[in-house]
Amino acid sequence: QVQLVESGGGLVQAGGSLRLSCAASGRTFSRYAMGWFRQAPGKEREFVAAISVSGSNAGYADSVKGRFTISRDNAKNTVYLQMNSLKAEDTAIYYCATTYTYYSDAYYLEAVHYDYWGQGTQVTVSS
Repeated sequence: QVQLVESGGGLVQAGGSLRLSCAASGRTFSRYAMGWFRQAPGKEREFVAAISVSGSNAGYADSVKGRFTISRDNAKNTVYLQMNSLKAEDTAIYYCATTYTYYSDAYYLEAVHYDYWGQGTQVTVSS
């Protein structure tokens, strides 16, 4: 069992920045690929970013590419999402997720691959 706790959400003006954190506990973090997803009101959950176990590979949704950066610190069992140049359309609940993997350099874009999810943190961008 893995527990995930997100933090760092809040209210920010358009053009501003936030850094989300997701702390993991319960298992060996360094064998788990990580991802961030978001869900806006009235919309389906969508992929935002993902990172491999090693941290050497990452993928992003087109809508956030160049503005968001995912990273991880395996010593702290934490994954981060640095969000810059925020837009009103980034407003959503942001969830981190994780899945065990044998492949150190693999990351996963689809929610179906993830076994554990956090409770989410609200990000609101005012225009």
